[in-house]
Amino acid sequence: MTVYLDANATEILRDGAMAAMLDAVRLTGNPSSVHGPGREARRLLEAARETIGRFWNAGPEQVVFTSGGTEANALAIHAFGEGRRLLIGATEHDAVRMASPDHEVLPVLSDGSLCLQALETALQRGGPALVCAMAANNETGILHPIEPIRVLCTRYGALLHVDAVQLAGRHVEGESRLTVEGLTSLAISGHKAGGIKGAGALVLGAEGHVAPMLRGGGQERGRRGGTQALPAIASMAAAFELAAAQDWAPIAALRDRVDEAALSCGAMITGGGGRPRLPNTTSLILHGVSAQTQLMMLDLAGYAVSTGSACSSGKVTASHVLQAMGLGDDAACAIRVSLPWNATESQIDGFIMAYRDMAGRLGKKAA
Repeated sequence: MTVYLDANATEILRDGAMAAMLDAVRLTGNPSSVHGPGREARRLLEAARETIGRFWNAGPEQVVFTSGGTEANALAIHAFGEGRRLLIGATEHDAVRMASPDHEVLPVLSDGSLCLQALETALQRGGPALVCAMAANNETGILHPIEPIRVLCTRYGALLHVDAVQLAGRHVEGESRLTVEGLTSLAISGHKAGGIKGAGALVLGAEGHVAPMLRGGGQERGRRGGTQALPAIASMAAAFELAAAQDWAPIAALRDRVDEAALSCGAMITGGGGRPRLPNTTSLILHGVSAQTQLMMLDLAGYAVSTGSACSSGKVTASHVLQAMGLGDDAACAIRVSLPWNATESQIDGFIMAYRDMAGRLGKKAA
């Protein structure tokens, strides 16, 4: 059986999230219907809204359900970006990079964190701005300095949208838990926290007007049309509750073991200069060995990881994240190991053995 170590692509489904989904599936009513079955579905929908709002220190009226993180990011840029300069970090997810063709890219430091000096310089040029910054990078796990970014945005009158999809309830030891307070909005996705796929949300910093991208029957207070995906939403709410209650220190300890083993094999950890990272994520570069080759060998050994590359129209290109960090040709030699919430010591023991064997064989060829 393959050991799944690609949680940043989609997290392993949590039992409680599965149970919540099944309970919702059994309800027949549409949440917008006024009869008994509809009211029952509405009660479950609003309970999920309250749970998710509470997780981010928001009221239920500040939660707008979407189909996932991509739509939530796009809705934020659509709603708050009109008439404003759009400033995004160079390592942002494609859901943000592709949401608007008209944007200014801000550089990142070598550790992958947003360059605050560049942000301030851009804000000083004047004119209304919307800044988009991810809470945690999906490839390296590096956390952006959201609080200093928020302070700069407040100082210069800019709006701040945070892509919190990859943070997904994962607690980083020593770091304050991110909330929506002081932000314009943040985007989340249920399946990144261990829910089923198909639901996300845009959490607003304060209740207010949001021009919808999808118009329909007035759902979500007129901010997003379409019947809500109640099973996925209920699953998302349960997943966030379970993620919030989890002790992430054991997962971080397993990640550190992967780091130590990779370093002993001559690999390099991207963004490993002491910047806070997600407790489950490491990006490893094996010099001179393509990421695709590493992925295939580990897959054959029974371990599912991902590459630091994006595949478009069948052409593999080096990760824009790692290139923005100044890694050059090494950007094509990175794999991402992202541990699921239920990773075990025995699984990591096996992965380390497989990685050492791969590095030993491929490293000699690369040399």
